[in-house]
Order: sequence, then C-alpha cells, then structure tokens
Amino acid sequence: MRTIVITGASDGIGAAAARRLAADGEQVVVVGRSPDKTAAVAAELGAPFHVADFARLAEVRSLAERLAADHARIDVLVNNAGGIMGERELTEDGFEKTLQVNHLAPFLLTNLLMDRLLTSRATVVNTSSVAARLFGRMDLDDLDNHRRYTPEKAYGDAKLANVLFTRELHRRFRARGLTAAAFHPGGVATNFADGSTSAMRLVYRTPLRHVFLMSPDRGARTLLWLLARGSRWQPGEYYEKKKVARTNPQADDADLARGLWERSAEMVRVPAV
Repeated sequence: MRTIVITGASDGIGAAAARRLAADGEQVVVVGRSPDKTAAVAAELGAPFHVADFARLAEVRSLAERLAADHARIDVLVNNAGGIMGERELTEDGFEKTLQVNHLAPFLLTNLLMDRLLTSRATVVNTSSVAARLFGRMDLDDLDNHRRYTPEKAYGDAKLANVLFTRELHRRFRARGLTAAAFHPGGVATNFADGSTSAMRLVYRTPLRHVFLMSPDRGARTLLWLLARGSRWQPGEYYEKKKVARTNPQADDADLARGLWERSAEMVRVPAV
C-alpha cells in the first residue's frame, strides 16, 4: 500500500483520482481548501484529510508539518490544487494570487516534504495545462505580472511554471530516486473558473460545459496512468493523453528552469538546494 497525497482533492480530477486509488487499495491522503467538501470526500473513502488554503503560505507550512508528522512515508505527492483567478490580487504573503496558488504553494510544499519524499523514493506529479503553451510567457523579473496582467496570462505563466518546476525537480533529484512528471488533464467540467473574470468562465460556468468539457473521471485518466504500478513513462516530461506532448518552448530552457527554482526558493524562503 502506497501513501498518496493529493492536493485539490475535494473536487474535480483530484477527487476522481482519489476515489479510484482508494478503491485499488492505496492509502490516499485528501487535501483541499474547503473544510466541508474535503471532509466529505475523505469520509466517503475512509481516508485521512487536511485542509489548507494555498493563498496563505502559513497554511502550506502547517500542512507540511502535519503530513510529515502523520506519515512515515509519502510515496506519491500530487500537486493538483490550482485555478484561474479574476482581477489581479495580491495574497497576504505579497504575491500575485495565481502564481502563489498554482506554483509557489506547491513548490513550497514539495520542498518542505523533500526529506520524506527522498527517503520514500517518491513520485511527484504536477497538474499543468495546455494554457502553458497558449498563454504562458515567463519573465523572471515580473513573475507577479505587475506589468502585463490578464487572468489568462497569469494562469498560463503559472502552468508553465509547473512544467519548469517538474524539469528542474527531475534534474536536481533524479539521482536520489525521485521521479517527476507534469500533465494536462484536458478541459474538465469542474468549478475551476469560479470567481474568475476570464472568458473561460463562459465554458466552465454555463451549459456549454456539457458540450465542450469532459467528466472528472475522464480528466483523471492521465494522472492515474502516471500513478499506475508498472506504468512506463519518462520522468521529467510533460504529458497529454498518456503521451509526451509539446508545450511552451520556454519549458525546454534549462537556465530558465534553474532560475525559476532559485527565484521561487527566495520568495518562499527555503534553501535553493
């Protein structure tokens, strides 16, 4: 039995994956932002759960402490929490909210759990998006998009950051047994765009969702494939529909990946190991 921590598991593909993995006999740890929804999924599965709002880095640090205290092993960490936001907003930590929720918070959580992950020779899977290719244009001197903010660009940058983080995580820790991948689940009918002013909300929050979007169960297929025992995939890559896929050309910039890691470590105050 593996211990599999899934963030963003109170709804959508996170909850769908948690249900399937629990049915297969895995020890799933449910992490979500909503206390009621997170507790409900956990109760359904008979699984432990933790509540954390990734817009508050203090809660991410507390989450890491609780996970390390409660679990001697963490075999899989799925960084799945995220979403597209509305007007530009800074968190209480002083960072643009899209960047923090989608990238800085999972970056911090992964680093705070690194000793446990390395001991377990764990797998880290980051939920990215095709938005990285469509909207992303990373600028290390303007990660908060102070100069050129739109909800779509901020989200695309954050999803590109997920891929760059995956690449650099693989480069830094593959020799110590850690494996990492990023993936795009597809357009999934969830509450992903709730609270956003992006035009994407017209698809996610109207009857159009039934025409253009897939179910969370279908959206979880690539994630479940990456986590399946015996599944053969190439670490450090970005996947769509269970295959290595093309993403933003910046994702192949090793210097950018290294620079993003170092800048992110400075922002959330962890050693840039």
